[in-house]
Amino acid sequence: MSRRNLFLSFVIFLISLLTFVSKQVVVFATDSDVETKAAQTEAKLGDGPVMGLNLAGICDWNTELPFVDVFLETRAWISQKEGAPWGHGPELEIDERGWVKKLEKDCFAEVPLCTIDNGHYPAGVYTVVYEGEGRLEFGNAKVVEEKPGRVLIDVDAKNGSFWVRIKETNPENYVRNIHVYMPGFGTEAERASCGIWNPEFLKRWGSMKIFRTMDWQATNGSKLKNWSDRPKPDDAVYSRAGLPYEVVCDFIERTDADLWICVPDQADDEYVRELAQLLKDRLSVNKRVYVEYSNEVWNGSFEQNHRAAEKGRALMEASSDWEAAWWYTARRSVEIFKIFEDVFGGDERLIRLLPSQAAVPFVSEQILTFEEAWRHADALAIAPYVGLSVPGEDKDKIVELGVDGVLDMVEEKILPETIDMMKKQKEVADRYGLGLVSYEAGQHLVGLWGANDSEELNTILISANRSERMGTIYEKYYRAWEDIGGKAICHFSSVGKWTKWGSWGLIEYADEGPEDSPKYRVTLEFAKRFNER
Repeated sequence: MSRRNLFLSFVIFLISLLTFVSKQVVVFATDSDVETKAAQTEAKLGDGPVMGLNLAGICDWNTELPFVDVFLETRAWISQKEGAPWGHGPELEIDERGWVKKLEKDCFAEVPLCTIDNGHYPAGVYTVVYEGEGRLEFGNAKVVEEKPGRVLIDVDAKNGSFWVRIKETNPENYVRNIHVYMPGFGTEAERASCGIWNPEFLKRWGSMKIFRTMDWQATNGSKLKNWSDRPKPDDAVYSRAGLPYEVVCDFIERTDADLWICVPDQADDEYVRELAQLLKDRLSVNKRVYVEYSNEVWNGSFEQNHRAAEKGRALMEASSDWEAAWWYTARRSVEIFKIFEDVFGGDERLIRLLPSQAAVPFVSEQILTFEEAWRHADALAIAPYVGLSVPGEDKDKIVELGVDGVLDMVEEKILPETIDMMKKQKEVADRYGLGLVSYEAGQHLVGLWGANDSEELNTILISANRSERMGTIYEKYYRAWEDIGGKAICHFSSVGKWTKWGSWGLIEYADEGPEDSPKYRVTLEFAKRFNER
């Protein structure tokens, strides 16, 4: 390379460096601003942690059973034709709320309910009510009593899922507004005190102070853009695009907890404003709202990361898609905060979150400092998992360790690394006077890239989750979070079956208790300790 070209390259490098630095506006010199911000943060977030929870997504295999109306969790109608292979019926004509408007000759529509194994949902007589004219049939259930608009069916949970089938429907007055109520909730009087909610579900999480509704809202890969497209309370089912916000607010109002909302990444400004207005109108003034832009926009495995990178590159120069997504996260988060502040008349009831990757403090620096986003936020949000993600090449090594060996590794190596990660992120948050919160937390024992096809590996990882030692690890984990000065910490997740895809739930089934899961027991103990201070 010639000296001239070398000099030009150096100049270009300097210009690029200055451009990068000018965008970051690092604020180490403005100590008074940081001190003021830190005092405001402490006043808003309090002097210690609070325990929160991520709730399991809405689907017919959800083992949490949040609703007494189990139909709300089923999937879209499956079209069937007599004599044809399963699921090969003609395309159904569906109304805007998800109800079948008519059926072709020799065809029917069906959905499964409670696809939960080993009898882990209530058995007994379910009450089916509906509007319209037609004929329903039921699979894996016995009809006890039937009249137009109301059917009683006897269900044996040990037989697995049961089915609702629309066999006939009048196109002029088609079958709609189907509800399938659990035993004991078939009348309005029996539902008077709980609405659509399972009282056992409400009781189970009564000690939690925050509920993050990321999976409830089907945030990852959300297609929602316009307010008119959002889920509605009268939708046939709630698995299509997440729970309606009205339903989420009703749940929060029945708890002693705040709401952590994830704003869909493609939501336009009108959507954000309408969402903020709905939350303001429907939540009591003592309820606070944690506001987060989508979920893990830094994570390249999610669609929202790719969209953010594209938008970021269109708005500003960036050396990579990663960088563009970080910067766009900062910009869009602040835009969302400002809309919420305008609707709420200030930020007193808002906890404004800038989310980042727990393992990389550098990413947090980029998001916090871009266009001084930190000035408009209250907390840096991370997910400090106790992580053991096993790639295929390490599968045999982990299998050889066995359950005790895996737990030794987690307790002696991985947990200390996680605690160090927490400390480094706390240092980043402190530099800008922000609190440190955890949007997701807990163990992360799972096989990756085909490793999870190993039955031996999955058995070891699931058994480790059942171990009393996992409770000890959780105890050390929560104490460490408290010791470093962390604020809200939201476990991922509430209830879910432990499989090769991970053991995320504190318990596997709704009918389990603290005696069935040490990590569940310890989490409840720390929830009481944190939340009753």
